[in-house]
Amino acid sequence: MRHTVSLGRMVRSVCLFALALVYAAALGAGVLAPHPPTIQFREQIAAPPSAGFPLGTDELGRDRLSRLLHGCRVSLALAPAAAAFAVALGALLGGVAALSRGWIRAALSASSDLTLALPWFFLLVSLRAVLPMDLDPAASLAITFFLLGALGWAGPSKVIQAGVVQALQSDHVLAARARGAGFGRILMSHVAPALLPVASGQFVSMVPVFLIAEANLGLLGLGVSESTASLGNLLKELEPAAAFGPAFVLNSWWLLGAPLLLLIVTACLFCLSTKEVNS
Repeated sequence: MRHTVSLGRMVRSVCLFALALVYAAALGAGVLAPHPPTIQFREQIAAPPSAGFPLGTDELGRDRLSRLLHGCRVSLALAPAAAAFAVALGALLGGVAALSRGWIRAALSASSDLTLALPWFFLLVSLRAVLPMDLDPAASLAITFFLLGALGWAGPSKVIQAGVVQALQSDHVLAARARGAGFGRILMSHVAPALLPVASGQFVSMVPVFLIAEANLGLLGLGVSESTASLGNLLKELEPAAAFGPAFVLNSWWLLGAPLLLLIVTACLFCLSTKEVNS
């Protein structure tokens, strides 16, 4: 058993280190990228990999490696931001539901149950589809971030609501009340610290979900505007490439493989680096 725990911790440490490297490469995109991501090399349209363009160029002559690094930075910033927003919104509504009575608690509980019952990704796609498509990059980033966070609040809300109720019924909270501690002091000194691990667990579990959701939105043309690179709109190149058949796809790994591989690896690293090992 001790052997299993040690191996699990080693795997977790390796995954955390690899995830840190991915983030370092994304944050250093401005330095590591060979070219600006929007510059078009018109004499190198859809060029294969070369010394100057390690992953080749796209149909507009833009360097794929540069766009991959900058797109990774956008997606790896967008997904945690949306997860933080979802957890914060869920904590607020879940806390209000736990501390309220009557119709307020019933309304919030019914809202979270309804949101959890709906297929949230299809709801996300539907809401994004009714919004204008010709948005500037900053507006498309803000809308994608807001929709992901706003539709992801229900899960954290239910968990945090249960955590607040359990914390208020704990022995040390009852002892604090017996000593005459005020309600605000109890919340800050006893309830909030008990909920921090719960909230952080919800956050790290939602980041890979939102990372994949953003990629799916981009693949459908509903995510970040194309002029700004993200993993989602880089994956949109799968659509025209697939029309040429499997042979073209297999022979053009530099066209399709890098964004998809990076997305899968990053999502797996998030999952494995936060996985607890039972002792």
